[in-house]
Amino acid sequence: MRQQVLMGHLTGFSTAPLVAHNLLVSPSVCMGGDSGIDHARAAESCNDDDVVIVAAYRTPQCRAKRGGFKDTRPEDLLDPVLKAVVERTGIRPDEVGDIVVGTVLAPGSRRAMECRMAAFYAGFPESVPIRTVNRQCSSGLQAVADVASAIKCGYYDIGIGAGLEFMSEHSIGWGPVDNPRIQTNQQVQDCLLPMGITSENVAERYGVSRESQDEAAVRSHKKAAAATAAGRFKDEIIPVHTQIVDAKTGQRKPVTISVDDGIRPNTSMSDLAKLKPAFKKGGGTTAGNSSQVTDGAGAVLLMKRKMAMQKGLPILGVFRSFAAVGCDPAVMGIGPAVAIPAAVKAAGLQIGDIDLFEINEAFASQYVYCCQKLELDPEKVNVNGGAIALGHPLGATGARCVGTLLHEMKRRGKDCRFGVVSMCIGTGMGAAAVFERGSNARPI
Repeated sequence: MRQQVLMGHLTGFSTAPLVAHNLLVSPSVCMGGDSGIDHARAAESCNDDDVVIVAAYRTPQCRAKRGGFKDTRPEDLLDPVLKAVVERTGIRPDEVGDIVVGTVLAPGSRRAMECRMAAFYAGFPESVPIRTVNRQCSSGLQAVADVASAIKCGYYDIGIGAGLEFMSEHSIGWGPVDNPRIQTNQQVQDCLLPMGITSENVAERYGVSRESQDEAAVRSHKKAAAATAAGRFKDEIIPVHTQIVDAKTGQRKPVTISVDDGIRPNTSMSDLAKLKPAFKKGGGTTAGNSSQVTDGAGAVLLMKRKMAMQKGLPILGVFRSFAAVGCDPAVMGIGPAVAIPAAVKAAGLQIGDIDLFEINEAFASQYVYCCQKLELDPEKVNVNGGAIALGHPLGATGARCVGTLLHEMKRRGKDCRFGVVSMCIGTGMGAAAVFERGSNARPI
């Protein structure tokens, strides 16, 4: 009936005349939002023109200025993940229609050049274009969404959505803005708030306690440590061969970085309780319950399903929907609470249909609030830890989350059909995307 009503909107006919005009439609087994459908059966029958993900890789994520990538160039982080999506799938580099890289902090023209350099290092010919996109913390997810949209529109059949951030060199911050108009608009003023203050605003406005924030941080580290010990990140991490410079001697030592280096397995409530508020006297946001400042990169290879089938490539997931939604900049961290419902609705689903969530832990305050607001089952959210433990390389986080989500969905098999990636965005927005677990069955 919903489909018939929608067809009526599109054709200009009321529902009744649809039968007379032979426009009556019936539910398809691909419609994941119809609760009367056998989900296991529906997952095996999809459209040739579905946009699918066939590979998703990332570098390890390392602490900025102190970690394994502190002496690595940004292009040398992006290079290995771009190379991996080609070498591990066997596609020809010249088949890629575009590479879109989410990135935030570096000057735009400089980062665009670094990304182009990385593509050449990775073996892409000059005919393959590349560009950057900046939607702040959702830039990596936006890159994936942009590529999915371009494939859906028929601009090209194969594309890469990637992300890169090198926070060892570029940190969050800006100089004073000399514009008297700012004083005339409160929301404009709130766009300039330090992110830590917006975290405190969320905690104060929605009653998120310091204790609940610290508990979320402990869980993040414990889950990330357990995932690492169990080898659950091995399928998504590409080891990076680089060098570390000895601060005392200046000597360069070759190293291979293959694990995230910000995870603290022994994090405890007592340890976190000793930390002072980082942004506001008497506040609850600390260095221990906030995301880590991090270096990293990731890349996601997308194409039409028929192309993946022709090439015999395994399908990790199907891109089902994307939404970016604005919210109050003073509490920008609530973004996932407004973006997730929008993306889920666009996919024809309900929150209860989602089996797994990857929600960026920019701050524990906003992460806790969003989970509570949406009444999410804790067993479905960030099951392998989040940004408090793994780090948050701003432009790369979205690509990292897509890979982490899809590899976990693959491990869980047929009982895990739909997943969501979401994050808050500075100046007051949220972004979310819905993915369906992949299937290599032929369309029917």
